[in-house]
Amino acid sequence: MRYYIADCHFYHRALLNSMDHRGFQDVDEMNAYMIKQWNEKVKRSDEVVILGDFSMGNAQETNRILEELKGKLYLIVGNHDNKYLRNKEFHRERLQGIYPYAELHDNNRKVILSHYPMPCYNGQYLKTKNNDPRTYMLYGHVHDTHDEKLLMDFVNHYQSTEIVNREGKKQNLMCNMINCFCMYSDYTPLSLDEWIELTKKRFADCGSVKV
Repeated sequence: MRYYIADCHFYHRALLNSMDHRGFQDVDEMNAYMIKQWNEKVKRSDEVVILGDFSMGNAQETNRILEELKGKLYLIVGNHDNKYLRNKEFHRERLQGIYPYAELHDNNRKVILSHYPMPCYNGQYLKTKNNDPRTYMLYGHVHDTHDEKLLMDFVNHYQSTEIVNREGKKQNLMCNMINCFCMYSDYTPLSLDEWIELTKKRFADCGSVKV
């Protein structure tokens, strides 16, 4: 099984009371909760793609977190990851791969992976025979901020825009973006299907876009 998650920010004290307002007493409590949520879901043979900003800790602190987490881990580098990645004491071998950007296939669907949201992405207009999306853009970085709300507005506008395709038929533009922000899933890595369903519910609750 393959799972995805973004913006864990292990050891990030500032997020306890600002921006995310995570509400834990301290980073030790936050780290312990995130590790518990992760390991209750992920088996050692599972793959987890981390969509950036995994840890604000130093190399030794981040090594300790990685030692406790189950799964085969892949990192899409975020803007806060270089602090430990550049340190020679960081155990890079714990990660199966470290990439600035990646594309893969997940159960016959193309997945675009970037820490930063990309409203126009490779394979954006691909559909299945049933007219379902064949490509999803997974991202992090914006957490649950005004930037995410603006992105939702953009996708809503994009999806409601009608064009004439190559066959001369009218169709709506396609844009299927999923913010894998860890707080949306209660700090639990989710499969692509689970993220799709969670995002549908989240957008329905605010009367916005479909995925």
